[in-house]
Amino acid sequence: MSPIKISWKSLWSKPLSSALNMMLIAFGTGILTILLLASHQISQKLDNNSKDIDLVVGAKGSPLQLILSSIYYIDFPTGNIPLKAAKELSRSPFVKRAVPLALGDNYNGTRIVGTDSNFVALYQLKLQDGKFWNNDFEATIGAGVAKEQQLKVGDKFFGAHGLSSTSDVHKSHPYTVSGIMESQGNVTDNLILTNIASVWKMHDDHEDDHKDEAGDQHNDHQHDTSKQVDNDDDKELTSLLIQYRSPMSVAIFPRMVNETTNMQAASPAQESTRLFSLIGVGVETLQWFAVLIMLIAAISVFVNLYNSLKERQYDLAIMRTLGASRGKLFLIVIIEGVILTFVGTIIGVALGHFALQFIGNYQESNQARLTGIIFLKEEIYLFVAGLAIGIFAAIIPAIQAYKSNISKILSKN
Repeated sequence: MSPIKISWKSLWSKPLSSALNMMLIAFGTGILTILLLASHQISQKLDNNSKDIDLVVGAKGSPLQLILSSIYYIDFPTGNIPLKAAKELSRSPFVKRAVPLALGDNYNGTRIVGTDSNFVALYQLKLQDGKFWNNDFEATIGAGVAKEQQLKVGDKFFGAHGLSSTSDVHKSHPYTVSGIMESQGNVTDNLILTNIASVWKMHDDHEDDHKDEAGDQHNDHQHDTSKQVDNDDDKELTSLLIQYRSPMSVAIFPRMVNETTNMQAASPAQESTRLFSLIGVGVETLQWFAVLIMLIAAISVFVNLYNSLKERQYDLAIMRTLGASRGKLFLIVIIEGVILTFVGTIIGVALGHFALQFIGNYQESNQARLTGIIFLKEEIYLFVAGLAIGIFAAIIPAIQAYKSNISKILSKN
């Protein structure tokens, strides 16, 4: 009788129990994998999208909402700010660059952003095909938009009012795709950029079409940019993205905006940290839950190996009489525990990636979309943890196998 065959058979002497142990390990590892991948991607998105933006100025309201709407494009704006006031802030000696944003429309859920060349400079955008917008109703689209919406240079499309609804389509003016940007790995991949005048004219025409209606369709939670005006100073913007001219601006400019104007200034760094800390509470709770599951699995593996050792003492004694050393028996039991936990870890990591990819496919927001098709070096620690749990669970049964008395075991059988 081969010692290896006896060992392999003993490992699966309780297949249901062994499978349950692997499932527990896989479940705990899967949760940890999802949390690791999700927190890494969220943190990376927060950093990449707010890079080089020192401040966001917008209408009074929630600072976090202002940041989410103007940098990450995953919430409704807090309102509008007067163009005249925005121009005055842009000329402040504390400001190096002010990027205007005019939001309010979308195309199949992709946000249309009215802005100017400062936006291109801020994000260091480059073209993959065509050119940047120049005339009214020309649009330059992100690489993700071109792929998802199947758009190419020269194609035309109609925007819809609101930030997600596709029911109220602006049919008066189609946008023409003038260019496609290279993939930047940030929020710009999923935006449609045009000039601010196009957004104003689109909403002016929209107001003409609906001037006899109550106007409820034009109160899309966030603003009313549909005023018929002849003076540009009476027009409105959604927000300004600010770059400071000097470190002194950090202490002076936000307070000046908040205390002397009807607008608010929100710091992306502070609000992103606040957002991630809020997310982190839930993440930490789930992490401890996953660790608890893996500890329960470790105890279960220990009990399984311990009971299995009692049932196969005779087999181990026969192995000793056939020439197997005490050290070999010790190693065999350790390997059994490692195999159980390591296989469970592999299954858990794979399931974690698959689950996150599945979740990402059903996320409505492209900006916040997560993917499971990435692999982090931190995942190595999950495999190390799986090995450690296997060794920890098997160490006591392995020591008992090492100290087993052959003569007593054989005499009883």
